[in-house]
Amino acid sequence: MLPGGKAIWITGASSGIGRALALELAGGGGRVLLSARRAAELEAAAAACRGRGGEAEVLPFDLADLEGLAAAAAEAESRLGRIDMLVNAGGVGQRGTALATELPVARRIMDIDFWAAAELVRAVAPGMIRRGSGQLVVVTSVQGKFGMARRSAYAAAKHALHGWFDSLREELRGTGVEVTLLVPGWVRTDISRQALEADGSPHRAMDAGQLNGIDPGEFARRALPAIAKGSPERLIGGWECAGVYLNRLSPAWFRRMLRRREAGRR
Repeated sequence: MLPGGKAIWITGASSGIGRALALELAGGGGRVLLSARRAAELEAAAAACRGRGGEAEVLPFDLADLEGLAAAAAEAESRLGRIDMLVNAGGVGQRGTALATELPVARRIMDIDFWAAAELVRAVAPGMIRRGSGQLVVVTSVQGKFGMARRSAYAAAKHALHGWFDSLREELRGTGVEVTLLVPGWVRTDISRQALEADGSPHRAMDAGQLNGIDPGEFARRALPAIAKGSPERLIGGWECAGVYLNRLSPAWFRRMLRRREAGRR
């Protein structure tokens, strides 16, 4: 599905991967509706999208407010007239150990990173099915393929995305609705700065993985062909994406390599 003329709703669009995808989709002729919590940053992103020649407006809301997601989806559909593509790019990272992370913090991560995406799709997909066309794009992570220290709830949420959306794809066969999982490796965004520590406080530091990751614009440019083709899944990043396959072939070797790299970054 090419973006030209399509009505596209993007969450997490105020910064990072979500903003970069919004710019690429708007530049391809899509009509984009941008959502995130931060209204001022959304307005700036919308202005940048218009600068690329696309139509853009904003709908601020909080993904953590699960009870309000159905209303947000209804407002999005009202604004756009229809939703041809939903891009779930919103999320929050983690930098707390599994045993120390408090339950409300772990629940917040799961709510934002998994349940919000699932609930938005449950609200939007029936309209796509009725029309016989649509695309559900979900930004996951290599952490949905393998876990790392201090990422337990985050990795759990990303694994859950893969399980849920892979199942949904099979259930939607023959409806005209496609499901595309974009699987980033390390991307140079603020996700580590905003990641939650065990007590829920922000990490406030740029980790080496993000610092040395690919640019969000590069990620979005590499994602656009996968979106256009309706690819089921696309890994986008550096060596860590190859790590997904290495982990399948030799888990013990991959773990040793991963630990050495992490130790060298401390």
